[in-house]
Amino acid sequence: MVERRADPGLFRQYVEYLACEIGPRPWRDPALLGKTAQWIGNIFHSFGLRVGFQEFEFDGKLYLNVEAYSASQADRALSGDEGGRQAGAPAEGCLPSSPCLVVGAHYDTVWSTPGADDNASGIAGLLELARIFEGSFPEGLRLVAFCLEEPPTYRTRFMGSYQYAHALREMGAELTGMICLEMIAYFSDAPKSQSFPLPFMNRIYPSTGNFIALVGNLASRNWTMQVKDAFRAGTDLPVESLNAPFFVVGVDLSDHWSFNQMGYSAVMVTDTAFYRNPHYHRSTDRPETLDFIRGAKVVDGVAAAVDALCRG
Repeated sequence: MVERRADPGLFRQYVEYLACEIGPRPWRDPALLGKTAQWIGNIFHSFGLRVGFQEFEFDGKLYLNVEAYSASQADRALSGDEGGRQAGAPAEGCLPSSPCLVVGAHYDTVWSTPGADDNASGIAGLLELARIFEGSFPEGLRLVAFCLEEPPTYRTRFMGSYQYAHALREMGAELTGMICLEMIAYFSDAPKSQSFPLPFMNRIYPSTGNFIALVGNLASRNWTMQVKDAFRAGTDLPVESLNAPFFVVGVDLSDHWSFNQMGYSAVMVTDTAFYRNPHYHRSTDRPETLDFIRGAKVVDGVAAAVDALCRG
């Protein structure tokens, strides 16, 4: 049982730093993205985690994925150090003989937005997971902050998550599954505040945007149900789930897509983005539009799922 709870105040601090202090984090500014990656890595490290940076290239420039994992597992690995690894390789602890769970979120934005919900909220969730599990970090768990989820790399091999998932597949890693945090802090109690990709779905799901959704493809249905059952044990926040074909718009619109491409089960934890949040990809996607209490409850649910899935 997870003893710590997510802190809405810390959640807000992380979002405000990313959205207000750093601001828009577009692909055209690799130096700013590198600064963001180092900030994320420093916070992971402050919670006693080993941190590695996976370098990859796009348009002649270098970008970084940031990976955090337990120091004890790293000490048993074949080689490596605290500061980083060879470009293109995830941490040594995630060996083919060591199945692991990846929880990831992207830290870049489109140029037009400070990206409070999309996706500073997801990164804040990762950082809070690191704090929640401080001193008892599950063996095999990887927390990964991905770069270049947004266009023009979106749904291409140049996504940071694709580079990471591909490297895992190349080393033969057998993941238990992947959980993607993609916009997790916008909620509304207004009637008809929730829309859907298909008209008939309003007969199945709530029309009020006060729930969190777990979304995946058809092949990941069993994984989605496992995560959902464990998630519910950790929070009183309403949770809905959907597994659907790729042509249902929104089912694969984040980093979990990359893991599906490598044959791994993956699920997206989301407030449903543009189906609810009117600030999506706009300059108004700012911290004051978010609900940090309910965002923290999302993290509590994810922490419960991680604990159950890693420790059994």
